Amino acid sequence: MNVRACLLGASLLIGLWLPAAAQPEGPYPSTYSPGPSPPTAIVGATVLTAEGPAVPGATILFRDGKITAIGKDLDLPSDVQVIDGKGKWVTPGIIDIHSHLGVFSSPGVPSMRNGNEKTGKNTAEVWAEHSIWPQDPGFEMARRGGVTTLAILPGSANLFGGRSVTIKNVSSVSVQGMKFPGAPYGAKMACGENPIVYAARGNDPFTRMGNMAGFRSAFIDAQAYLEKKRKGESQKTDLRLETLAGILAGDITTHIHCYRADEMMQMIDLSKEFGFKIGAFHHATEAYKIADTLADEGIGVATWADRWGFKLEAYDAVPLNVAALEWAGVHTMLHSDSAVLVQRLNLEAAMAMASARRVGEEISPEVAISWITLNPAITLGIADRTGSLAPGKMADLVLWSADPFSVYAVAEKVFIDGVKVVDRDDPATQPDSDFLLGQPVLEAAQ
Repeated sequence: MNVRACLLGASLLIGLWLPAAAQPEGPYPSTYSPGPSPPTAIVGATVLTAEGPAVPGATILFRDGKITAIGKDLDLPSDVQVIDGKGKWVTPGIIDIHSHLGVFSSPGVPSMRNGNEKTGKNTAEVWAEHSIWPQDPGFEMARRGGVTTLAILPGSANLFGGRSVTIKNVSSVSVQGMKFPGAPYGAKMACGENPIVYAARGNDPFTRMGNMAGFRSAFIDAQAYLEKKRKGESQKTDLRLETLAGILAGDITTHIHCYRADEMMQMIDLSKEFGFKIGAFHHATEAYKIADTLADEGIGVATWADRWGFKLEAYDAVPLNVAALEWAGVHTMLHSDSAVLVQRLNLEAAMAMASARRVGEEISPEVAISWITLNPAITLGIADRTGSLAPGKMADLVLWSADPFSVYAVAEKVFIDGVKVVDRDDPATQPDSDFLLGQPVLEAAQ
């Protein structure tokens, strides 16, 4: 029996949940609008679309911010700018489904640590977008790693950390100028060590059983609040309960920080008790133990290739976690949770591929690219517009110098809605933040 069968059996993905479609803008609407861009064709590259087989020697054509054609020997209009892609690769822009850029910003001084509202176990009323500093130089470095879209989450100090927001990785002076138009909101939840260790003083619970009671009490209140809303009964708007009611109504996607298999099973029971759907478990280093259950429930997992051992609940990790989930039919994703790792998520996917190869199994580039592009887009509710390369979709794409799963590959050019935001051949697109380079030394006046 091969490793795949021995480890997990032949589970199939059943009932994968797709979040709500594009939502109407709320009180803090997106003002993002793509800039102008010339019609462009990348010619002769190997194209990984994330929707099907790789296309070697292909041309990808985009104009007005949208992909218009992919194929071989395309007839190009005379006004198209041509980029030579021979020997290179094109992929969708990378999507990091778990980032704290902008809320835990650089430079790392106390006033820039804005990702955790540590005033109670339930802070569902806060929104990550109200903490994002758009000038965080981490955004620039992520773009140079091919990252075009990010989900920015609150931290994990609370049972309910608040709302997450999906952004386009573009330069802006305001968070509204980065918000992905119409993307559904997410909600950060956390179980395990973090809400215990970082518990606020006072009456907050300090045990796992206390945490579960906190989850249940909060959802009981949210059920009553939602029922009044549905009946049209008058009540004061409660920001905390608005978020929890959005989870129960299916309008807000849940992103649950959870490492241990037993705790993931507890959270699945919690979701069934209150009738909400879990969008994804994040980190989930023990997900391999319950891969069949996760597949049957249609719950996604966002994790790392091989990070482990940095705290007790992360010790029972295995390098085959990602591959095991993929083989079981789990909706599998890779995330960064790091201002450094976000710059090389392509190599995180490569490491997961290598772990499978060491036990005699192969994971194809077509599958691996979906872990960091299409699959996160599906969970975030934006796959109709980005996450893969297809005519009509946003021209969010990366031209790699080589196979993107090679340690030697770099993101040579990065496009967001057809606008070139990174060009390693153009000094004008190189990062120049004072927070990366230090304050310039001014020469004395001559």
